Amino acid sequence: MLSPVVRGMLWMVATGVLFTLLNSIMKKLSHELDPWLVGFLRYLLGALVMLAPALRFGVRELWPKAPKLQLVRGLFHAGGMLLWFAALPMVDIAELTAIGFSVPIFICLGAVLFLNERMTGARWAAVLVGFSGVLLVVHPFDAGGFSGVSMGMLLMLASGPVFAGSFLVAKVLTRHERSDIMVLWQHLLVSLLLLPFALAWWMMPSPGQWALLTLCGFLGAGGHYCMTRAFRVADISAVQSVKFLELVWAAILGFFMFGAMPGGWTLAGGVVILASTLWLARRESRVSPSTT
Repeated sequence: MLSPVVRGMLWMVATGVLFTLLNSIMKKLSHELDPWLVGFLRYLLGALVMLAPALRFGVRELWPKAPKLQLVRGLFHAGGMLLWFAALPMVDIAELTAIGFSVPIFICLGAVLFLNERMTGARWAAVLVGFSGVLLVVHPFDAGGFSGVSMGMLLMLASGPVFAGSFLVAKVLTRHERSDIMVLWQHLLVSLLLLPFALAWWMMPSPGQWALLTLCGFLGAGGHYCMTRAFRVADISAVQSVKFLELVWAAILGFFMFGAMPGGWTLAGGVVILASTLWLARRESRVSPSTT
């Protein structure tokens, strides 16, 4: 039987694949529609996607058992998105990628400080080695990379701990809520909080864009559901190194969709990321399965 941590890591692998597909489609849509509108519709349609499975236990079961925590998570997640969207026009892809992957480090720190999780040396090593693999891929300190601290970088850095707060609250919520209810209310609250920004830059999507937005709703809801399942079965700090595999999935997707061959830096970083993840999975699999 797989240990809880390894099962959590597998759920996070599924999360990463779904989010990589989601981000690729959202990047395309953001060039055609305002990013605020794309974000709002992605969460609104995701809420509609989760409504059907959540209703299988009846309408009365839709109301969350921990509404205050749900609201706190919604505020954290919407706040992180606001900072992220504000920073987006002011940072390049190297800065965006490298700073975005700082979130797992903030999550691990928060898990130790606020959730009293035991952060072993192996987990810290996997996270830090995985992050070094990300830096190999984006090599942001080369010519054309980081050129000083800008307002965009500060906003992007600020979004990291805010997103981490959302995920830490999600871990706490797994003690009270079903996974489908957690995802449903996250999407409802975030779409509600983003509504004013979407209305300010509203334009009617075309039928093709509606189809892609609906697909984003399914991918986003599915990704958050898999992430919630990962948080339910394992310590949140134990599954963070898997987050860096999203860079590998993105490189694979780019090859199959656009014929873009990964460069030497991408291959080197991908090997480091994959090795650190497999090493941690092997170590954690030796731990006797618990009743988590």
